[in-house]
Amino acid sequence: MNASSNRTPAQRRRRDLTVAAACGAFAVGMVGMAYAAVPLYNWFCRTTGFAGTPQVAASAPGNVLDRTITVRFDANVTGGLPWRFQPERNSIDVKVGDVVTVNYIVVNESARETVGQASYNVSPTTVGAYFTKINCFCFTEQRFKPGETREMPVVFFVDPALAKDAEQDGLTTITLSYTMYPVREPPRVERAPSGAPGRS
Repeated sequence: MNASSNRTPAQRRRRDLTVAAACGAFAVGMVGMAYAAVPLYNWFCRTTGFAGTPQVAASAPGNVLDRTITVRFDANVTGGLPWRFQPERNSIDVKVGDVVTVNYIVVNESARETVGQASYNVSPTTVGAYFTKINCFCFTEQRFKPGETREMPVVFFVDPALAKDAEQDGLTTITLSYTMYPVREPPRVERAPSGAPGRS
């Protein structure tokens, strides 16, 4: 005879409650992991330079090498955002460790206020760990009035630690690429002016 058939109704009820609680805890854990996946992935990319994600620093590295690398600048706009977006120059030669400032120019070509936000990466992706930004407009919502033009600076350097990575010995060019995409705002709720008569 099966041992489970010898259980009393109370024992079976406790077993069912235990299984249900375990399933509930598993479901909650999976939901929590889903919410945490994106910030954990972003943290991992920022920390390691994975997928060409540049690093962030508060100050210059302190030493400049004789090695020179060409940094190219790329600008893209996704559909639904009526902006003209371009770097002030297509490329620049920089010494490894030297702090450089380059402006990107944005023009809102529409007759309405628009909001956008930039994402970025560098290529080849293996140099993400060495391309370091001190100041940048990325991941910050940018609100533009109709027809507004704005210069947005990027302050960066190529980390001298690059010279110690044998895999980067042949590196001569890095491309910094930005993509602007629209930020959808919740619809505004029009409030009745104070003192306005209510409807009966």
